[in-house]
Amino acid sequence: MRTRHALIAAALLAAGLSSPAWAHRQWLLPSTTTLAGTSEYVTVDGAISNDLFYADHFPIDPAQVKVWAPDGSEAKIENAATLRYRSTFDVKIDKPGTWVIGTERSGLMGTFKVNGETWRVGSRGRNGGQFGGAGGAGGPGAPRPGGAPQGQAPRGMGPGSPGGPGGPGGPGGAPMKFVATAAEIPANATDVKLTETIGRNYIYVTADAPTENAYKVTGKGLEFQPITKPGALASDEEGQFRFLVDGKPAAGITVSVVPGSKKFREAEEAQELKTGPDGVLRVKWPVAGMYWLNANVTDTKTSEPRATERRLSFTTTLEVVAP
Repeated sequence: MRTRHALIAAALLAAGLSSPAWAHRQWLLPSTTTLAGTSEYVTVDGAISNDLFYADHFPIDPAQVKVWAPDGSEAKIENAATLRYRSTFDVKIDKPGTWVIGTERSGLMGTFKVNGETWRVGSRGRNGGQFGGAGGAGGPGAPRPGGAPQGQAPRGMGPGSPGGPGGPGGPGGAPMKFVATAAEIPANATDVKLTETIGRNYIYVTADAPTENAYKVTGKGLEFQPITKPGALASDEEGQFRFLVDGKPAAGITVSVVPGSKKFREAEEAQELKTGPDGVLRVKWPVAGMYWLNANVTDTKTSEPRATERRLSFTTTLEVVAP
């Protein structure tokens, strides 16, 4: 049965789909989300795994993580370490208010052909991260179709979802060739298929009283505006969060809300909820604990003329306390 589930998961990922019960999920797990005072540290674990929040697959690269203080200035992570299945780092909380810790990535991914040979397009995220992990497009020795000496993306490290097209080894296990940007696609390329992506994975830590600057809307991509602040969630109270796409309320989008500690339960117990006409999501928490919340939107409002699709995502980890 486990082998059958793995095959189904691989097929879903290859089709560009996912299943909450099977797909690998990226998460950040803070030691706490609320602090009294400004002389403490928060330790954060980061990983990609099936079960939340049990690290058993791949660590998040700490170099991709950014920290924003309550006044909007950038802070730094400390004591970063990358282990086999997870990474870990500290954040010094030295200002009152709400801190934002996480990753943001935007760019293009896709494929094209030159003389029948398939190439991949992958773009470097704003924070230096790569879609698909290390070894993606733009690294040293990156090949150029019909140009400089040809190199290849390391096996399983090119842009793309793990197990999907361009995942481990690409089709048939052969390493993929790639370019960094759409501008590098040659004029004689055929079968150009590009997708624009914007993804955010943020966690929120509040010292003393919450501040609004942490939820400032940029007007680009899928964004999160909590009505119930993350530091005030309780299992006997409904949580309300507004989602926006390009600054406007996102009605009818599906949001997954999954409690952690799946390892100790028989069922996933995920909630698949939809936002209302005003973009507001209403969540009831069955138990106290850490929850993984993820929203995805696909549309055609691309900024790259040759891209036919835009995929937006927002992920956060929320702490729900007992009443």
